[in-house]
Amino acid sequence: MIQNAPHLCHALATMTPCYRWWEIPYYWSGLKLYDFVAGRQMLHFSRFHTAKQSLEFFPTLAKKGSDGKTLKGTVVYYDGQMNDSRVCVSLACTAALVGASILNHAEAIALQKDASTNRVKTVRVRDNLSGKEFDVHTKVVVNAGGAFSDGVRKLANSSAQPVIAPSSGVHIVLPDYYSPEMMGLIVPKTKDGRVVFMLPWLGRTVAGTTDSNTKLTMLPEPHEDEIQFILDAISDYLCVKVRRSDVLSAWSGIRPLASDPSAKDTASISRDHVVFVASDGMVTVAGGKWTTYRSMAEDAVDKAIEFGGLAPANRCMTENLRLVGADGWDPSFFTILAQQYTRMKSTYGGKVILELMDTAAAKHLAHSYGNRALQVATIAQNEGLGKRLAHGYPYLEAEVAYCARQEYCESVVDFIARRSRLAFLDTSAARRAVPRVIDILAQERKWDATKKKDELATAIQFLETFKSSKNSQLADDVL
Repeated sequence: MIQNAPHLCHALATMTPCYRWWEIPYYWSGLKLYDFVAGRQMLHFSRFHTAKQSLEFFPTLAKKGSDGKTLKGTVVYYDGQMNDSRVCVSLACTAALVGASILNHAEAIALQKDASTNRVKTVRVRDNLSGKEFDVHTKVVVNAGGAFSDGVRKLANSSAQPVIAPSSGVHIVLPDYYSPEMMGLIVPKTKDGRVVFMLPWLGRTVAGTTDSNTKLTMLPEPHEDEIQFILDAISDYLCVKVRRSDVLSAWSGIRPLASDPSAKDTASISRDHVVFVASDGMVTVAGGKWTTYRSMAEDAVDKAIEFGGLAPANRCMTENLRLVGADGWDPSFFTILAQQYTRMKSTYGGKVILELMDTAAAKHLAHSYGNRALQVATIAQNEGLGKRLAHGYPYLEAEVAYCARQEYCESVVDFIARRSRLAFLDTSAARRAVPRVIDILAQERKWDATKKKDELATAIQFLETFKSSKNSQLADDVL
């Protein structure tokens, strides 16, 4: 992923604190084995830091653990981190460039089988933006419905046994001072046996996570006890006061844990992916995780080729296929934006003010759009859309227009949650940005007043599922 989308993915140092002497050789040896298994794909060597060195790298790390033991040192290893919303939309855009037909806000509402073969050959699709329905005829259907895969399977076979065990994972976002800019913290086993981590993410700190059974819903919400668990867990390893009022955003995601229906032990649930073909010929790929998305897709398409009677001209080529924005990009790319572009801002009085493309905005654009940041910067410079959408965040008005024109952005929620991560970073900042996002999208999509009102209501409903301190009914003194 770092190779194919270097602007969106990078190596991140992650620290494991040791408050007992035996933990040092235990974690060190385990992470050295991690280095060995990685081989040539290893990002950097893991290493040990003394307590003094650790506090220099991670000033907010607690000198004493919750049981009174003093910090003996830390073991640091390297893993990858990505901007997941940008990787997702970049995959869709890259697929479109190489020939795929992309349609978002579309729903499969029925599957039709061929009368002679009893195989699924037609998908009835509803465009949820226009309400229109149409049929897609195909040689083979791949069900990649994530946590909702069982719902798609039941369209073809109402008696299909479920293979998905949905699991809820809650994360919270805290101010940047909770963690250093390029160093994360992971505790493999807290006092109650769970894993907890705290990582720098898009200029803030993300902490998590929980793992509990949940019901399927399009708008999952975190529970207050889950948020409090994360806060309590990280407070044991920090010297700063961990406050509920510092939570900028809190959200729940659904992990699609899957079991293979052909396995003898059908009770076994895995975090790996499974690919199987039903008697009706539909290929289902379920489970898995972001890290293995490309191999999941390759396995699913290989299975579709096998059972769909397809004849591709070549084998899978995506292992070295760079995503949109990656070509010609390097870490210094932001300097081109900072030196060669300005931001033209329209004031409420109608005046247009020229400002420099500051370093924060230039870095944000370069790391979000890669070489296509030049197009975003051009819009900011030439169309008076250079103002920030929310105070304290580098997102520019020009990004909304660009995403509408080039990245299938069709709604306010599309932008604040799926083209950027503003809603996930700071719920209140996203709420403040919504009116301006509506105005820009209304111009791009020719919305009338009724549509704008509907978009506002939908965005507010969506943001209310994020339990930040601003929309939580609890205060620190209560907790």
